Amino acid sequence: MTQTILDLLHDVMTSPWIYLALFALALLDGFFPVVPAETAVITAGVFAAATGAPDLLPVIAVSALGAFVGDHVSYLVGRGAGDRLRNGRRSRKAFAWAEKALAERGGLVLVVARYIPGGRTACTLTMGAVAYPRRSFAFFDAVAVLSWAVYSGFIGYVGGAAFENDPIKGLLLGLGIAVTITLVVEVVRHLRRRRVVAEPERAVTAHLPR
Repeated sequence: MTQTILDLLHDVMTSPWIYLALFALALLDGFFPVVPAETAVITAGVFAAATGAPDLLPVIAVSALGAFVGDHVSYLVGRGAGDRLRNGRRSRKAFAWAEKALAERGGLVLVVARYIPGGRTACTLTMGAVAYPRRSFAFFDAVAVLSWAVYSGFIGYVGGAAFENDPIKGLLLGLGIAVTITLVVEVVRHLRRRRVVAEPERAVTAHLPR
């Protein structure tokens, strides 16, 4: 069974269509987050190290380009739906907060969100909906997708280099590293959110009469 899976993956990764497939997966992942683009890029990185095919640099390039296009599709969808969402009774305050947050640190939010499953789509949709400047969006998105593609490709490459004779183990190592990093990011975000919420509460408590 394992050998069959390995043979199938090898056939896919050595196909000349692999680069187009990676581009399409990364594009779709930009606005349809259930598509496993990151897993595909990591897998390609594993086989690049273990078997020499596909080539790592083109893998990174086409994945970044596909993600860039996909993020812009998501941005344009948000831009088109912005007025309806902005004028909703329940969403008006949320959009006011989002506009302020993005105006202050929109570029950083976009770069970080690319590493959060589902977060990248929510972020790009919101940036379109609040009419975040398109030129600034394109610049920061280029930074985000390139760093994401390099990160995913090299994680796979590290796994493949560690297990040159067993790409399956290399893939498991690469995915394990990616999951660990994602969990660390989520824990840090959770702790930061708790601290932000707690600070106003402490400030109010400090001014209460004793």
